[in-house]
Amino acid sequence: MDIDWGTLAGVSGVSLGITVVVVVMFSLGLAAWARAGHGEPAPDVPRGRHRKVAAVAAVLCFAACLSVAAYGIDLIVPS
Repeated sequence: MDIDWGTLAGVSGVSLGITVVVVVMFSLGLAAWARAGHGEPAPDVPRGRHRKVAAVAAVLCFAACLSVAAYGIDLIVPS
């Protein structure tokens, strides 16, 4: 049995990169969700259009995380 170390390193690098991207996207989603005024209200939360833009940004970040997770499950679970 022979291991292709280059391929193993490539898969590990891509996995680490995707993990970092998903964590950053989720963190940005949480920050945008808080900026939109959901949860505990903060005194520096902007009003009006900025809240709507922050809410849309939060939903897009969460949707991106969900799509990455769904794609990973699709790869693992045989159809």
